[in-house]
Amino acid sequence: MDRIRIVGGNELHGVIPISGAKNAALPLMIASLLTDDTLTLENVPHLADVEQLIRILGNHGVDISVNGRRERQGESYARTIHFTCRNIVDTTAPYELVSKMRASFWVIGPLLAREGKARVSLPGGCAIGTRPVDLFIEGLQALSANIEIDSGYVNATAPAGGLIGARYTFPKVSVGATHVLMMAATLANGTTVLGNAAREPEVVDLANCLNAMGAKITGQGTATITIEGVRSLSGARHRVLPDRIETGTYAMAVAMTGGDVILEDTDMALLDTALEAIRRAGAEITPTNSGIRVVRNGAGIKPVDIVTDPFPGFPTDLQAQFMGLMTKSNGVSHITETIFENRFMHVQELARLGAKISLSGQTAKIEGVSRLKGAPVMATDLRASVSLVIAGLAAEGETMVSRVYHLDRGFERLEEKLTRCGAHVERVSD
Repeated sequence: MDRIRIVGGNELHGVIPISGAKNAALPLMIASLLTDDTLTLENVPHLADVEQLIRILGNHGVDISVNGRRERQGESYARTIHFTCRNIVDTTAPYELVSKMRASFWVIGPLLAREGKARVSLPGGCAIGTRPVDLFIEGLQALSANIEIDSGYVNATAPAGGLIGARYTFPKVSVGATHVLMMAATLANGTTVLGNAAREPEVVDLANCLNAMGAKITGQGTATITIEGVRSLSGARHRVLPDRIETGTYAMAVAMTGGDVILEDTDMALLDTALEAIRRAGAEITPTNSGIRVVRNGAGIKPVDIVTDPFPGFPTDLQAQFMGLMTKSNGVSHITETIFENRFMHVQELARLGAKISLSGQTAKIEGVSRLKGAPVMATDLRASVSLVIAGLAAEGETMVSRVYHLDRGFERLEEKLTRCGAHVERVSD
């Protein structure tokens, strides 16, 4: 099993290319089930989750071809992938596939919309909380789907004439459920209005792609999304937006170590709240023609309090990384997690490096320390794993991060990108 070895103490200087967003690529790939034409997606990151979803879509009958790699310094950092689903050959998403990646449950929307039926395994819990699918089921029922849960599977059927547009207001904001209902509603009869919808850039990206395919969606990026159903969708070509979580992660890495780095092929507008928090911590962040410049010269890291919230608030997917940054602040900071329960599992691993963190309910109190010391640590989930990398970059001596398969789910070539900016980071295979 691979591990990541980090020797801390080096500033970061150079250019880091930002990959396409995993959280946008996955629903965009699933949208290929809605049409028998070809959907071409550019800027698709090469990640374990993307590869797993390719296998899942293949199970449903999607033909997939990869070409048009964009080369950078001899390495491929993005892919163009063509998805063609002439016929859906299987409307069942089995447990052995869905259990490996929660987002694969989202196929229920397109399968139900196009084929009128779907049998999809319940995804079960995960390391950062239970994340139930109640909102998905309630929303599809609002579109007149008949749903029964039996033997761990959601069995859904549409009326004889197809799903029927309706008004549905989410009891709480859910990115995944917004993706699913928006896709399902594109082929429904009549108009669907989704209230309290997620406003994340990835939701907007999916809506823009669906519109390019012939859907009629308005209001994306606001709390009310309106979808006027159409008879069918066509193919399209769409570029996956930059990964705002990767952008924020590398910005925090520079704030942690000091240095001067250009984050290329990204956009400040995707994560204003997070970048403002990093500025308050002491980094200078400015837009450039190619992306974002992040600089921290010598000054200490200032303590900053944050609360995670749905977009445009501070992203829960950057909470662990920001905690890693705050471990070396020159004071006391507080981080309150409001999105997921059980998302502080990285606290004990950061403590192994010398961090001083205490928990009280949903809030972590971080007392900054002057020095961290390298140690063996274990990744518990995707975002927690990269928080350990950030801390390791500033720790004295060697940090060895195990279970890096979590990192491979969401960060493309992390060790290569950091090494090119002067970090001492390498992958070690046992």
